Amino acid sequence: MAAPAKAVDALPAGTPGRTLLIACGALAREIVELIRVNDWQHLTVSCLPASWHNTPAKIPEGVRKRIRDARGRYDRILVLYGDCGTGGLLDQVLAEEGVERIDGPHCYAFYAGGEVFEALAEAEVGTFYLTDYLVRHFERLIVQGLGIDRHPELLPLYFGNYRKLVYLAQAADAELDAGAKAAAERLGLAFERHFTGYGGLGDFIAGHAQGAAAWRS
Repeated sequence: MAAPAKAVDALPAGTPGRTLLIACGALAREIVELIRVNDWQHLTVSCLPASWHNTPAKIPEGVRKRIRDARGRYDRILVLYGDCGTGGLLDQVLAEEGVERIDGPHCYAFYAGGEVFEALAEAEVGTFYLTDYLVRHFERLIVQGLGIDRHPELLPLYFGNYRKLVYLAQAADAELDAGAKAAAERLGLAFERHFTGYGGLGDFIAGHAQGAAAWRS
């Protein structure tokens, strides 16, 4: 299991407007970059292991623990997770704890935007999606994580019903583009790329960051 990413602290605990973002580790790089380029010093991010997507039952209580550990040290707590396969259990935890999360079933939807993602899904139901994070860690999370490296015969069992791989790109990066194309070839799928930037993730953080900053000023 990957170790949780360290929180990015900018201001002393208790500073008015201080907000904690509890996030999936697969979003850490993008969130930290958004905080850096926008100088949102009142935001702190604390990530849970991205590998928990393979065991989503861990996510709800893992998020609850982070929320409770942070009580009294932040003015606001937000959660940057979709439902992520928890079957509504994450939303139940957040309702009990009184904490808001970004809207959407998973990161593909809030990166692409709800309407765009729905259109992609309707165009081809058998679509496998990658983000920048998943391209970078394709070998470890997909090939090794599913045991395809050790048992190649599993490939058609996992991906036989897929027809297309859609890469939702957060960054304009030729190396990532090449990696995504190679992943599609490895899985025997048609390839399609859509540049999303930070999409709804950026919009959600910006909206709350600017509101908190205005309150502090």
